[in-house]
Amino acid sequence: MPRSTRAFSAAVLVAGLTLAGCAGHPKGVMAPVLTTGATGGSSVDMLVVTSRVPSDDPATLFTGERSPKPYLTDITVSIPSDKIRKPGTVQWPKKLPPNPKTDFAVTHVKELNSVAEGRAWFREHVVGGHALVFVHGFNNRYEDSVFRFAQIVHDSGAQVTPILFTWPSRASVFDYNYDKESTNYSRVAFEQTLRTLANDPQVKDITVMAHSMGTWLAMESLRQMAIRDGKVAPKIDNVILASPDIDVDVFARQWTEMGEHRPKFTIFVSQDDRALAASRFISGDVQRLGAINPAEEPYRSKLEQAGITVIDLTKVKAGDSLNHGKFAESPQVVQLIGQRLVTGQTLTDSNVSLGQGITAVVAGSVSTVGNIAAKTVAAPLTVMEEPMRRPKKSDELGSTLGSPTPSKELSY
Repeated sequence: MPRSTRAFSAAVLVAGLTLAGCAGHPKGVMAPVLTTGATGGSSVDMLVVTSRVPSDDPATLFTGERSPKPYLTDITVSIPSDKIRKPGTVQWPKKLPPNPKTDFAVTHVKELNSVAEGRAWFREHVVGGHALVFVHGFNNRYEDSVFRFAQIVHDSGAQVTPILFTWPSRASVFDYNYDKESTNYSRVAFEQTLRTLANDPQVKDITVMAHSMGTWLAMESLRQMAIRDGKVAPKIDNVILASPDIDVDVFARQWTEMGEHRPKFTIFVSQDDRALAASRFISGDVQRLGAINPAEEPYRSKLEQAGITVIDLTKVKAGDSLNHGKFAESPQVVQLIGQRLVTGQTLTDSNVSLGQGITAVVAGSVSTVGNIAAKTVAAPLTVMEEPMRRPKKSDELGSTLGSPTPSKELSY
């Protein structure tokens, strides 16, 4: 099948799946609404950093086009009472303006004009010096990423200062390549965001959490930082990759090129992720990291050696037909993120229970009966000295993870 036909067919496939899985929601929800009394709910304050172009429309704030400079915005999202909403869901308004008693609603927006103002915002919202930086995935409007991150922060109970990085997505299933190139375009802006946070004395530690195509942006920026500085900033001690839309070979190279002093990595995967199946179809039939079976070889051994935690959500029920957002939609999983992973705690079968059927591979043990048995690995991965070869499809990650040989064709 010609490449153009393959890409078009995959886009049509994703479009059909997306249309089957959601009924749509009103656009233009970023204009702040006034609250005239108690709503019975709560709110999430976040700092939003974006490489998008401003829209000059208060209802949308930013477009899906690329800006040569980043913008900072202070945003507050009101969330309805947990008595009338199911954890893991975003209550989009059925009509505008949103009703804060029943809908997610923006109640405050303020443009920040400098890094100094951003640091002042952090000082006002500091929570123990812990920062959670979220990067959204493919096919997201600005408002999509804001509401989803607000839901994650609220439902996870994470005691952190929330920072969202939103990159230029045209929010169309037919613009996969544009979105992918937008992540490349945004690497320096995201790296600068992380560097600014790491240099702030108010910040004690940083967790980077990225979803789908956003995991590419996160990995490339961290790799870029490591190459520039000889290491990833020590304050970035935790990286969570949810449904990563990354070629497994490329992830192995990115991980290796970060050097020995890497953050702790946790990866959420699901073999029934239909969005990643379409991405694999587009991308030359190479397995995507977010769709591997971590209990199978060679993945299991290599991940254990590397000390990378992988949590398999294949049997978790999802609220969308694509099975692509399980990390945010499952109450148990999102609480695990907020109460265990963000705080850097070791996962053990005595303090973590996720429900029947969830599998985890964590440096030496596998459990499939509802608990995660875990043991962290203090020593870095022992580099494997082996000749470079083209891997079999079942052996992509195993053949490249830990390879020390630089690759000229991967240079930028």
